[in-house]
Amino acid sequence: MSMEPEPTPEKRPRLLHDELPEEHEDPLIGILHRIIRVGVKVLAVLMVCVILWGIFDVIYVLYQQLISPPVMLLEVGDIFRLFGAFMVVLIAIEIFINIRLYLGTHVLPIQLVIATALMAIARKVIVLDIETVSAEYVLAIAAVALALGVTHWLVAHKH
Repeated sequence: MSMEPEPTPEKRPRLLHDELPEEHEDPLIGILHRIIRVGVKVLAVLMVCVILWGIFDVIYVLYQQLISPPVMLLEVGDIFRLFGAFMVVLIAIEIFINIRLYLGTHVLPIQLVIATALMAIARKVIVLDIETVSAEYVLAIAAVALALGVTHWLVAHKH
């Protein structure tokens, strides 16, 4: 257990806005917010199911690749497909973390959302088959990666 002092009020992280407050001056809006929060919890449960399914899929794909001839050898294409499968599971975990943070703070965690998008575009770059895509496609991915990287840097340095 940490014995660090409690942050002073001016050093505590501030919530910029409350996306779905549990209490609202309009009773109907309050009920609707609670319904949406239940829906977000259902999405969290479903995301855990997707993550588990993804993990089993990675295990199955790896097993299939290792038992097919030549046994216990992976080709470069196989490794890239496995990297892609791993990255999909990691992205799903990041999305679950986004949902969990959203439920815990009532605020959309913008920096984490941007980091998740960066991970998704990184996955695209990792599994990109340069032989089958156009130059425009590569430039578009580069532009998205650059825009997300700059946005992440700006948001991180704002805080």
